[in-house]
Amino acid sequence: MRYQSGFTLIELVMVIVILGLLSAVALPRFVDLSGDAEDAALAGIVGGLSAAATVNYAARAAGNAAAADLLNCNETGGFLQGGLPAGYTIDTDAFDALDAEGTANTLCILRHTASSKSANFTAIKVDVP
Repeated sequence: MRYQSGFTLIELVMVIVILGLLSAVALPRFVDLSGDAEDAALAGIVGGLSAAATVNYAARAAGNAAAADLLNCNETGGFLQGGLPAGYTIDTDAFDALDAEGTANTLCILRHTASSKSANFTAIKVDVP
């Protein structure tokens, strides 16, 4: 009589299932993606602020009276629908000196208050009489 050694197919499948369940439960505890999520959220808000300031500049330069005069970095938060999200602040830097066309660029800083991460964006001041 010959004895065969090894595992049956059912035993192998059960081991794979158990390993799959353990990895599904344990892996999220070891991998923390919150830092990446904060970076992505910060980049998204900065992109929105930069785009909103640029659109406002274009509208104001085109003579649209509904466009706002941008006097400081904090005002760019009002350009976003719903305003600046909670937990974020914009540093109030003074704008650079106006050039001959009455415009000035400035580097504004958006900060995430909980993680102290920050990102820069450019706002354009338009001084149209």
